[in-house]
Amino acid sequence: MIPEKQNIHTTHWLVRQKIRMVSTLVHPIPLRALGTPVLLFILLVLSTLAGAQQSDLPPVASPQMGHPSPAQKIDDLRPTVLLVSIDGFRPDYLDRTPSPTLHKLAASGVRGSLIPCFPSKTFPNHYSIVTGLYPAEHGIVANTFEDAQLGVFKASDHEQLIKTGWWGGEPIWVSAEKQGLHTGIEYWPGAEAEIEGVRPKYWEAYDKKKSSHARGEQILSWLDLPQQERPTFLSVYFDVVDTAGHEFGPDSEDVKQAIAKVDEAIGTMLDGLEERGIADKINLVIVSDHGMASMSRERVVILDDYLDPESLDSVEQGPAMLFKIKDGNPKQVLKQLAKVPHLKIYARDKTPARWHYRANTRITPFVGMVDEGWAVTTGKYLQAHPKYPERGNHGFDNDLMSMRAIFIAHGPAFKKGAELPAVSNINIYSLMSELLALKPAKNEGNARVFAGGMSNKAAGVAAK
Repeated sequence: MIPEKQNIHTTHWLVRQKIRMVSTLVHPIPLRALGTPVLLFILLVLSTLAGAQQSDLPPVASPQMGHPSPAQKIDDLRPTVLLVSIDGFRPDYLDRTPSPTLHKLAASGVRGSLIPCFPSKTFPNHYSIVTGLYPAEHGIVANTFEDAQLGVFKASDHEQLIKTGWWGGEPIWVSAEKQGLHTGIEYWPGAEAEIEGVRPKYWEAYDKKKSSHARGEQILSWLDLPQQERPTFLSVYFDVVDTAGHEFGPDSEDVKQAIAKVDEAIGTMLDGLEERGIADKINLVIVSDHGMASMSRERVVILDDYLDPESLDSVEQGPAMLFKIKDGNPKQVLKQLAKVPHLKIYARDKTPARWHYRANTRITPFVGMVDEGWAVTTGKYLQAHPKYPERGNHGFDNDLMSMRAIFIAHGPAFKKGAELPAVSNINIYSLMSELLALKPAKNEGNARVFAGGMSNKAAGVAAK
């Protein structure tokens, strides 16, 4: 679906591209050799076919192609929340990287940090942020896991991401849509699936190639819609900081450069809000899903030195290891695993209570936890991945400082210059529900943890 206020030049460009495509396929003749009636007929056929093919698809915004300039003022904005995720952004990055936009927002708003859920991985935590539930409750228990009926979930498998059955709980966009609000999701785990029979009014599938600036531009294009079509909950996701952290390590110059790119993209997006006269009217909530720890090839333990790796059925490797024990002698295998340095093994029902990681059969019978900064793997895996481990990783114990995530909030509901202690990220759903005056679905969070950062204009928020 093309946004109603799409640039007229964009529309003409799309028409020309469609006509050129058909002209090339049908007969290699130049466009100028076709008469106007023929061109119009071709366009009509294309439009009809496109409508027939897309009639059963959920509403989804087309890629952003540009805005009118200057932007039109928005004087009928309803209470609006913009949720921004900067994947893999540690709170201490803010103090040691040039990021003027984020510094400005933190100084004129609220700053704090978030404790991720266990495991400190991307998909479980993004979905906990928007549902207010622990992974064992909403069902996205790792980036890779198994379900007896549904099969194997992999974060990289798009066919699985769109299946309703994986996604439990009620994400904020479903709460909002069910209560009469519109939402626009520039990628978020879960947003591509129909949950409780509901999808966001506007959404886009994840596209790693889409630039940070283009993602911010999409948010502005949705805000440019007429009030009756405009979303009041929006989210945007940036992944380049996490990518740089993995490949080069959290202390690298590459991470600083990635932060600078995201900071610039957010700054451009804020400039767009300013042009529209709504920069101080939108409540902006900036989060990350987890932090990042430094890794080294010198800190790798080989399982083969302690047991036969074939005795384990590993569902997810990494700092948080999800595995089963194959047929044989489980007690003997566990005894051998107990000798592996820098690794602790838990039965699912004996994992630390603070993890909230027991009550779901998608969690394997055994969970391994590797010490911070270490990697435990098999010789076969190491041989197949000569660069393993990358210079940075996450998934370690969520209580570690290196796994902490950023929190910045700015807007009419928040104080200026306030700083809050670290809180669990499951509280974000309750906060956003309050800001949007929504009746929240069942969740484990509590907006009161943000009370010290709320302004007088939001006296009712976080006070209940």
